[in-house]
Amino acid sequence: MSDNISPDSTDREIDPSAPQVVTTLNLTPSRRISGLVGLIAGALAVTTGMMVAALGSVASPIDAVGSSFIDRTPRWLKELAIDWFGTNDKTALRIGIVIVLILASLLSGSLSNKSPSPLIAAIVIFSFLGALSASERSGSTWVSIAAPCVGSIVGITIALILLRQINNQWLLKHLPRESQVPLGWDRRRFIRSASTASVGAVVLGALAQNGEQQRIDRIEAQIPDSLPGTVESSNNYDNASVSGELSYITPNDDFYRIDTALSFPNVNLDSWQLRIHGMVDNEIVLSYQDILDMPQIERTITICCVSNEIGGPYIGNAVWQGVLLKDLLDQAGVHSDAEQLFSRSIDGWTSGFPIGVALDGRDALLAIGMNGEPLPLEHGFPARLIVPGIYGYVSATKWLKEIAINKWSDAMGYWIPLGWARDAPIKTQSRIDVPRKKQELQAGLNKIAGVAWAQHTGIEKVEVRIDDGEWNTTELSDDLTDDAWRLWTYDWMATSGKHTIQVRATDKSGYTQTDVVTSVAPDGATGWHTRKVEVA
Repeated sequence: MSDNISPDSTDREIDPSAPQVVTTLNLTPSRRISGLVGLIAGALAVTTGMMVAALGSVASPIDAVGSSFIDRTPRWLKELAIDWFGTNDKTALRIGIVIVLILASLLSGSLSNKSPSPLIAAIVIFSFLGALSASERSGSTWVSIAAPCVGSIVGITIALILLRQINNQWLLKHLPRESQVPLGWDRRRFIRSASTASVGAVVLGALAQNGEQQRIDRIEAQIPDSLPGTVESSNNYDNASVSGELSYITPNDDFYRIDTALSFPNVNLDSWQLRIHGMVDNEIVLSYQDILDMPQIERTITICCVSNEIGGPYIGNAVWQGVLLKDLLDQAGVHSDAEQLFSRSIDGWTSGFPIGVALDGRDALLAIGMNGEPLPLEHGFPARLIVPGIYGYVSATKWLKEIAINKWSDAMGYWIPLGWARDAPIKTQSRIDVPRKKQELQAGLNKIAGVAWAQHTGIEKVEVRIDDGEWNTTELSDDLTDDAWRLWTYDWMATSGKHTIQVRATDKSGYTQTDVVTSVAPDGATGWHTRKVEVA
């Protein structure tokens, strides 16, 4: 007798007239299968929301949630993100959100192998967060709020369809007792349904991305081909470069971009206006054409981000075209007791700086042009503020729509409640650009070069030293304006071995950079830029 047959199996008689129910051992699907359902349903919910947002020309739910996350992120985490990812911080945030959505979909789906409740709850929660985040954004519409809601309906529907196909506990509750239908689940049918839903998610995602690009194209199509000529220009420089590594003027495509916008705000030149109001005698409202019709000037100005570490890349020098901010404020008539110029962008970002900075004679601009071209969208089209001498987080508002003259107690800029300093004068700094980091040099004559800046004070001297030796004065480029950086070079007769190069700048006030290293928070980093090289 076989060991696999029970002793009485051959003695039992089977009544052929008795109803037989064909059963399977696995009455409920594995958590892997239901987790896959969660992933598919979540993907459809998200991509449907993206598609609805694209059709309505509004930011996607992912960008809305990302923007709300940025608004609530503590300072240390923002610094860490910029330190790790630099100008790719927005891409990193989007990827992080997608990873969270994938994990949440897999987890809630795997818990739904007996009941769809966990997956439905997860989709509803994320939909609510998307709608809530959209409602907080400046310029949001009903489409912004509806997009994640429509996505959740589609996601829940496909989740119920797929779970119903594989969940035999549901079948046990709903099939008639006398039914002879097998209790196994139809894998082919599930695979067909799941594949169709997956392809749908991919197609919707691609269409949504294409729709977002079309939205950006429509905005950029409004940018004029050229700007009016200027009545006054500082464009008397020779755009020299240092060993092919660094140019005096930073090209638009290479200019750094640090802001909180995950997606560009909608710009409609037919309705766009700049409003100047608050503690003024005359409120001013300007259209884009009004600004174009004003006398235009050009100024070469270096701007930089407070998050720029010693030797960091978040700085650039450009020729900006526009109208002097002082002229606009004089036309409005600023009250004598006003304290702050508070500005707001189309997407709701804000900044504020002392009103005296705009009135003390420096070339603070309402800028509409950059390096001989209309202002690019990524750099603030249709208009932005450029204020030499103070960091961008308190002044360089892009996509500008409003300037309010008020007191400090009336409003605080975006970054101030997060722990950054209210007053943010730019620190005197210098940077080594040549030789590059980890570049191997040959013994003999080598060029050391870089830039130094002290906007609205001006650079007087730059010095370099090798291996803690004597400080050596460098050769500086022409002193064209105190509001722009100066290029410096030094010829070094290098000997073989490992060497340490350091640089420091002295501004026109007589201040020389300190060697004390401090963090970028709360008002900019300090220290000497140091570079280690090896000479063959």
